[in-house]
Amino acid sequence: MAEQDSTTMEETEMDSKRPKVVDARGILKQNRQFLDFFWDIAKPEQETRLKAIEKLLEHLKSSEKEDELKYTLKRLVEGLAATRETARPGFSLALAQVLQSLEAVPLQAVLDQIKEKHDPQKVKKKLQRNALFGNFFGVLALSQSGRLTKTPEAVFEEVLFGALQSDLSSAFSTPEQLHLLLVAVQKFPAVLKPKKLKKLLGSSVIITMENIPKLLEVLKTAAKSVKKDHLLPPVGLDLLHIALKEDAFDLFWKEAVENGLLKDQSGPCSYMCFRLLGNALPLLSLDQIQTVLTGEVMRQYGEHVVSAQLTDRFKFAPEMETFVDSFLETCEDPDKQLLVVTSFSTLTNQGYPVVTSFWKVVRHLQPAVLVKYIDWLKNMFISPDLETCVDFSTKRQKENQEQSNLNQHCVFRMRKWIICRLTSIIENPQVKKEEDLVMDIARFIFFHAFFEVEKQTPDIPETESSPSVPVDEQTRAVIASSFFSLLHHLNCLPVLGDSVEVAALNKKHVQGVTADGNLWIYCIVQYADALLSHAKYVKAIKPFSDEQRETWDRMLQLVEELRKKGKTSQTLETSAFQQLFLLVGLHLFKAPEECLDLMSDLQNCMEKALDKKTAATDQEELEWVEVAVEILLFLLSQPSRFLRQICRSVFGRICPHVTKGALQLILDVFDPEKDGEESAIVVTEETEKKKKKTTPEDQGEEENDSEDSSDEDEDSSEGGEDEEMVEEEKDDDGGGVDDNFRMGLMKVLQAGNALSNEGEDSDEDVDDETMMALDENIAALFAEQQKRIQAKKDEKEKMRKEKILVRDFKIKVLDLIEVFLTKQPESLLVFDIIEPMIGIIEGSMNSGSDQQELDFLRKTADIFRNQLCKAKRYCKNIVEVKEELHHLMERLVKRARKQTDSSVAVYCFSAALYLFRVLKGNVSDTIMQPVSKSKKKHKGEGTAAVQMDQSATLGSLDINKVTAVYQEALTEFMTKRKSALTGAMFIDLFNRFPIMCVHLLESSVQFISNGVRQHQQGQACSLVLKALQTRELRLSVTDAEWESLLKRVIGQVTESLKTVTEFKVKVDQEKVIKCLELINFLIKTVSKQNLNVEMTGLVLALQSLGQLEGFDKFVHLNSIYWNAMKHLGFTRPKKEKAKPPVVTPQDASGPKKKKKGFLPETKKRKNWKKKGGAEQGKENKTGEINSKPSSGEVQQGKKRKNKKKRKQGSSGEKNGTEQNLPAKKAKIEPASSKKGSKSHKQEKVKKKKVAKKVKGALGE
Repeated sequence: MAEQDSTTMEETEMDSKRPKVVDARGILKQNRQFLDFFWDIAKPEQETRLKAIEKLLEHLKSSEKEDELKYTLKRLVEGLAATRETARPGFSLALAQVLQSLEAVPLQAVLDQIKEKHDPQKVKKKLQRNALFGNFFGVLALSQSGRLTKTPEAVFEEVLFGALQSDLSSAFSTPEQLHLLLVAVQKFPAVLKPKKLKKLLGSSVIITMENIPKLLEVLKTAAKSVKKDHLLPPVGLDLLHIALKEDAFDLFWKEAVENGLLKDQSGPCSYMCFRLLGNALPLLSLDQIQTVLTGEVMRQYGEHVVSAQLTDRFKFAPEMETFVDSFLETCEDPDKQLLVVTSFSTLTNQGYPVVTSFWKVVRHLQPAVLVKYIDWLKNMFISPDLETCVDFSTKRQKENQEQSNLNQHCVFRMRKWIICRLTSIIENPQVKKEEDLVMDIARFIFFHAFFEVEKQTPDIPETESSPSVPVDEQTRAVIASSFFSLLHHLNCLPVLGDSVEVAALNKKHVQGVTADGNLWIYCIVQYADALLSHAKYVKAIKPFSDEQRETWDRMLQLVEELRKKGKTSQTLETSAFQQLFLLVGLHLFKAPEECLDLMSDLQNCMEKALDKKTAATDQEELEWVEVAVEILLFLLSQPSRFLRQICRSVFGRICPHVTKGALQLILDVFDPEKDGEESAIVVTEETEKKKKKTTPEDQGEEENDSEDSSDEDEDSSEGGEDEEMVEEEKDDDGGGVDDNFRMGLMKVLQAGNALSNEGEDSDEDVDDETMMALDENIAALFAEQQKRIQAKKDEKEKMRKEKILVRDFKIKVLDLIEVFLTKQPESLLVFDIIEPMIGIIEGSMNSGSDQQELDFLRKTADIFRNQLCKAKRYCKNIVEVKEELHHLMERLVKRARKQTDSSVAVYCFSAALYLFRVLKGNVSDTIMQPVSKSKKKHKGEGTAAVQMDQSATLGSLDINKVTAVYQEALTEFMTKRKSALTGAMFIDLFNRFPIMCVHLLESSVQFISNGVRQHQQGQACSLVLKALQTRELRLSVTDAEWESLLKRVIGQVTESLKTVTEFKVKVDQEKVIKCLELINFLIKTVSKQNLNVEMTGLVLALQSLGQLEGFDKFVHLNSIYWNAMKHLGFTRPKKEKAKPPVVTPQDASGPKKKKKGFLPETKKRKNWKKKGGAEQGKENKTGEINSKPSSGEVQQGKKRKNKKKRKQGSSGEKNGTEQNLPAKKAKIEPASSKKGSKSHKQEKVKKKKVAKKVKGALGE
């Protein structure tokens, strides 16, 4: 006790001597918001730093606590030498603001604190640089406070210059020292005058020819130091500022950057050059920007962009795009903006610019600059000036290029990029553009796609300049493709302008029209007509024939008539036909022969659809809708996103007039028996076009700019292609030699006497001439055979491409079905779609598994599930077709039963439930009134009343027919071992239509014990439980019937539980869980309603169930079981902990507890002393006991004893309780444990096999 008192006295004395930390605790714990100010001051975001400084000043002024002020000064002074360079200016500015706001703080005290905290002589060598920066930014804070009587330069010269002089004189040694010098020169130019710089460095300026080698070494070191940070070292940016200040930027850029860093050929140095270029753009003049963007740094940047397209390479292009984007956003000089964007557009790889055609930085261009840039692009297209481009070629291109066609190839690539660049400007919604600018681009692209200049005329601006290099056919094909892609963007373009009317139209999401309401495609057609009318000045690439020109004029006339009708009474049909006429009219320039018949059919279709003077008969309406659908199907066969969008829009407008014949035309596309020769014709045409478009020089292009054919998912069929290639190899290797070839070879050899009889030597009988003739005949025979093999390969390739294109066409046609189900869900024709779509799903499940097929299946299933089965609106006028719908429901349920895969059967079952909802109508099931007590005595009257109530809720549904259909399905599911039906399907039936619980309950109860397998019995329990929980079932029966029903259910569950004798597989456990869930409900219902139900048999069955071997292993099963037993009055026994056996002192002396870190005996290696083990085994066989332990056992025993002694010494009497643990097993036991483990593994293998068989039987 005395010792304890003395220690407490010493502690109190030490506490009295220690400095008080009460204030610190109050700052650190009670005011967390105050500490967060300092964290925010150190953050790199400038706005965050400024807000934190402002809040800190407000807090100090409001609190007026001396402790907080002292802590603030201490924390700010420490932050002046922070390792993060962005934190130093923040702490310096904060200190300056505090000193300026709180004049009571003495400056001399703060200066002394800075000197003491950041003394370079007292800190470690590694921290000297930070200490110097701390002094520097401290003096800067004092000067910025505005309270100095002396100038900041004078304070810097008196206080810091002497301490920093040695570091400043050796500025070219390290990047840190050079950075310190550069910052000092920029902040205190009056101190570091040229005379002092000459004393320090030997030159009055920093950027000199003599200093370039030294600066170069420092820059290389700095570049390698930030290799992983991907940023420009501060010393590099400061050198840029100094070079501009000293008017030596050209010298610095040429000698230090281009002739120095860039020639190092290392990644960090090259990236530093690129970052210097990006950071220098806002600082340079117009001439300097021109010099930088046409130099070697830009050329090497372009080579990097092209070579970095491979996957595992660092890409600097996003970082450069950030630099340019930031420059264009902040730059207000239009000349600089135009120069930067055109310079990057002229950085080309064999004529193709390295920046993408959808470069997003143009969104920051001023409107006038954007117009000039578009004019520059058009002039570059007309007169490609490749000499002004910074062009380069890769090594592979230099090896493979041909000098004769190189110039023409570069022009083609440049023009291709320019067209895509112009298209992307219209596509980008962030680019501010006017309607005149959009129309100007569209006119330019259309003109050069389909026309050429004959003479100049002021009426057509595109004729003012002719291409210096003629536009070839390949370029015009690319322009035409881009034009139709442009039509797609124009059709999706919102209304342009800033007026109130435009804003109102955009709120309605109006697209594809100008501010005055005209379609963009109509404006382009008007321009095309103007070009055709000026035949003297322009010439069409494919001149119209008389018939084609007549078709064009007729199209314009019909469009004008439709426009007039649209002004008086706008209808969906007029707008739909107007779009179709305009679209087909523009396609006259691309494929005139195909569009002639299409235009005449379209005209006849329109006249029959819109003629109101003569009453159209049903047959006429049938014809025009079918013609319209055929036209849409033809347009969908073309590879164009715009055509696909137009067809979807037009079909949505003619949906109300679609008839059964028109819908059947769409569904015939998916019928495999009706795939005729038309699809093959389309395929051959497409493949020929692709062969013309794809040339060897275009393979491996940087990007696919044309989006016109983006709907064709040919790349998704790689899996099927690989399989077909394997089949071809098998055909070539295994069965390539047919009988005809073998017979032909035999004939050739016999004709040349090359075949000899047995025992005869034919070499002497054949002369040289005969052998030469024989060789020629054999060569001809093999060449013919090779042609046959190649023809087979070509045929297979043609069939593969045909399959791809046909499937792609079907995917597009699915759009029409989706539109119809969305626009007309209440039509009777919806029912005609159900079976064909299920046929599509079945066919796709049995076909290939390539990506395109999976997309087709996924889209079909999505439309079927979401647009059809889950539709909120459905047909209600079904009185005339209710019998057909009942037959259709029966066919769907039978179709589900016949499936081999439950994933397909679920769609059939869902469609049957959809028909159930349609037949039943929108009447609620819950209008049935409960059976009154007076009706209990008259059972017949009560049943009749219930039937009357049910008939009022069923609508057009024939409950007897439907019950028979689902009864057969349920019986098959419960009695057939392999069925595609699942219990979830019938649960869904009961959930959505509870009326079926009343009709299917009795059979479900029987299957609780009569199900073919445990799984079916468990599902029967779930169905019965769901039925008993429905309100409709309880309202449909009397109390006596309810009590009788519960008795039957309890009896069936009892019989089912009696059959359970063991838990071998998981299915047994699941069945018992389902039974117990049903039992819980039954017991609760009986006890709550006080029913007279006998449960003795159930109790006995439950008790015998709980006594089965291994029953306690299943936690969930055990919990549900005892929950049921609790309701029956049984309590769950508590598990008693096993008491440790009484151990004699002799047994306690040995090592009883398993030590941590030791291997068990079964895991130890037994081969290291075979002889000893063999001798011991022999002695054991003879019955003698080997009492003498081996040397290994003695050593192990010693280790255990020593460890035990150490534990006893440290824990005292705790080991006494550990000695009561049960002793370890004998060493002879591991053999038996191994046998047990083997048997356990065999049991696991058996269980897995059984589980696989069960899954196979379930069809899972």
